Amino acid sequence: MSKLFYKDKPFIGLDISQTGIKVMSIDPKRWLVIGYGSLDLDPAKVQVSLDNPEDTYLTESLTSLLQKNIVGTLRSDHVIVGLPTGKTFSRTFTVPVTEEKHIDNAVEIEVDQYIPIPLGSLYVDHEIIERTKEELTVIMSAVPQTLVDTCLQAVRSAGLTPIIAEPSINAVARVIEATEEGHLSTVIVDIGAANTDIAVLDKGAIRITSSVGIGGNTFTIDIAKKLNIALENAHQYKVLNGLNSGPRQAKISNAMRPSLERIVTEIRKVIRYYNERLVDDRKIEQILIVGGGANVPGIGEFFTNELVMPARVASPWQKLDFGSLPEPNKQFRPRYITVAGLACVTPEEVWK
Repeated sequence: MSKLFYKDKPFIGLDISQTGIKVMSIDPKRWLVIGYGSLDLDPAKVQVSLDNPEDTYLTESLTSLLQKNIVGTLRSDHVIVGLPTGKTFSRTFTVPVTEEKHIDNAVEIEVDQYIPIPLGSLYVDHEIIERTKEELTVIMSAVPQTLVDTCLQAVRSAGLTPIIAEPSINAVARVIEATEEGHLSTVIVDIGAANTDIAVLDKGAIRITSSVGIGGNTFTIDIAKKLNIALENAHQYKVLNGLNSGPRQAKISNAMRPSLERIVTEIRKVIRYYNERLVDDRKIEQILIVGGGANVPGIGEFFTNELVMPARVASPWQKLDFGSLPEPNKQFRPRYITVAGLACVTPEEVWK
């Protein structure tokens, strides 16, 4: 379909992760949700599918979601695809203005130094996000070719047309910037079911990303092991009691602390890298926690105390208008933040 006839239609956002796929269609001018849906996946089968382009698990799952799990309607078959952030790489670096014509060489050097995958196996892109008289600030992003090719093949096999593929944390940042004082220098901590993605959002651009293999399911397992209880009961302790203070809470908090401290360690690494690459005196001003794994009482206060920086659970959900559609259960709403950010990409941004 030509862009002449397509330019006013909303896109579908498609979020692919190790634990599930989510889809949403939004009218970006009004943030009105037209349709949405989700489907939980088997992480082991997802990994097999990502590693083997001939495996059909992702395609079959996406087809099933589109046929059986949609609330409302999806008035488009053109898709903005979110890729698992933990499998992508984004870094910021600076070069002298005089070297602008050699930026491609500088990007290759960054890839060789910091990415543990050969350049020939990556899709690499870069953008100048800031310019002064002396320096250019460049954001470099790299994604394994097999990951992109497999995801896009699954999308096409399900009868959809992929338009853009980007790290899922970029989509989260898009929503944060529009709803949560996104003009401030912000560390985004996106706690999913199995992974936590971390990024610095500054002046409307992602400056660096990182990921650690700990998520909401990790906290549940930690509690179950420590208290010797069933996973279902551990989940209830996590979402109802969490990190709140009190004598009965100590065992729950202590169970989650080692995993939370690993996330804190990764956040410190990201902040240190950001500070070392600053071109002026800007400092991180806030930490915003999002994602399905953020529904732990007291988690904002925990990060505030550990990192000595204002931290809170963000509520960008309020930006979305579901109109006459039934909204997802409150417990599951944070899961849709990423796909909402993908779906609110405007046709003007794509067809410009």
